[in-house]
Amino acid sequence: MSQLEPTTALSPVVELGYGEASDELDAIIAELERGVIDVDLLEVRLRRAVEIVEELDRRIKGARDKVSSLLPRLDAVGQEDVPEDESR
Repeated sequence: MSQLEPTTALSPVVELGYGEASDELDAIIAELERGVIDVDLLEVRLRRAVEIVEELDRRIKGARDKVSSLLPRLDAVGQEDVPEDESR
């Protein structure tokens, strides 16, 4: 977790990987906890943190929906109507 530079051009949150966004959020939180954020940057950092949290939440919900839609297919594997071998 590094301190964010005030002059760093930040990529749009949607272009960040999940890990990158999470790391940036951790850096913002660390700055807030240490109290090292300049008052002039406080609103900028909080706005960015909100954007990151909203994007990560959107991705988690999307992943949850995809997993939920795939689980029934996984449960159905091997459950098709297969005629039983009558010679048993």
